[in-house]
Amino acid sequence: MRKFRKVIFWIHLVSALFAGVIIFIMSVTGALLAFERQTIEFSERDARYVVQPSGAERLSPQEMIERFRSDRPDAKPASLSISSSPDEAWAISLGREGTVFVDPYTGAITGESNKAVRGAMSTLREWHRYLAMSGDQRPIGKALTGAANLIFVLLAITGLYIWLPRILTWKRVKPVIWFRGGLRGKPRNFNWHNVIGFWTSLALVVFTLTATVMSYQWANDLLYTLTGNEPPSSQGRSPNGTQKEERPYAYPENLNALWSAAEQQSPTWKSISLRLPIENNSAAFTIDEGIYWNIFGRSSLTLDATTAAVSKWDPYSQRNGGQQLRSWFRFLHTGESLGLPGQFIGLIACIGGAFLVWTGFSLSFRRFAKWVRKRRAAAAVYGREAEI
Repeated sequence: MRKFRKVIFWIHLVSALFAGVIIFIMSVTGALLAFERQTIEFSERDARYVVQPSGAERLSPQEMIERFRSDRPDAKPASLSISSSPDEAWAISLGREGTVFVDPYTGAITGESNKAVRGAMSTLREWHRYLAMSGDQRPIGKALTGAANLIFVLLAITGLYIWLPRILTWKRVKPVIWFRGGLRGKPRNFNWHNVIGFWTSLALVVFTLTATVMSYQWANDLLYTLTGNEPPSSQGRSPNGTQKEERPYAYPENLNALWSAAEQQSPTWKSISLRLPIENNSAAFTIDEGIYWNIFGRSSLTLDATTAAVSKWDPYSQRNGGQQLRSWFRFLHTGESLGLPGQFIGLIACIGGAFLVWTGFSLSFRRFAKWVRKRRAAAAVYGREAEI
């Protein structure tokens, strides 16, 4: 067991040295992105929220679009999103140009998305996912962060094994599960490395495993296979090698009828979003029904754009286990699936990950320096013996 423990230790140390810098970058950017959604919403609060006039009724979606067209005749909306909350503005996405918020009672534009804050968050995501590599180098950045993430899984698991005392007594366990005061240098870093690793390991395993599923197709397929479902990649997707035909942008003419059908499909809806422009005579809606434990579970509805008849209804509750679990993984990785407590855990785990890299590097460099000193001392002794 002592030899096995030594092997695990060296695997842990060497792996950390190889991937430590990238893990540090992902941990720091992950911490800064922990409350991304709340940060963006707070920066846009004046545009996102309105005061309902006494006795006023909301405009119809068709009236809203017509007023927006008169204000922004050259705009080409990518989607229209409506919330059931009476004090929330409606959002018209313009794709890469941002989002415009409109008052649901007057149709007036209340503001636009905060490009500075969103740009900063986008830059952090580029570092987190691709090490800020772009263009042809982006796949390289994705491969590096994916490999570092896999190593992070290994480090979290092997770290727990190394941490576990050979004899489980409170006297032996206590020094490595809580911070000790009055320490400096190597003893302090050793204590911090053990304590932080112990308290963050479970969260780090969850965050790294969910990231693995999002990073690798084989991991994503394995998730579906383990739940007894066929992976989406093998469900007969038809390749599309032709360039999409450019067509004139067209607004829907019967938007009110389409929206009414979407509302009737899910009377408990919290928000409804329509993808624009409508193509192939199919109106594609995404609906938050507000009834699922997974707060990010969304249902899909496709209507005939002419008759408003239901072409396809794909409620979240009827999706297979692999699809539902995959939707959980995306927001378990950010902690958002568990609300603010989950995001706070994510923040602490990411900060802990950065400290683990720092303390781990410090301990490794001290170990290496000690080894160099021993080699020099041995060489000096050998030299003196040779002279004699």
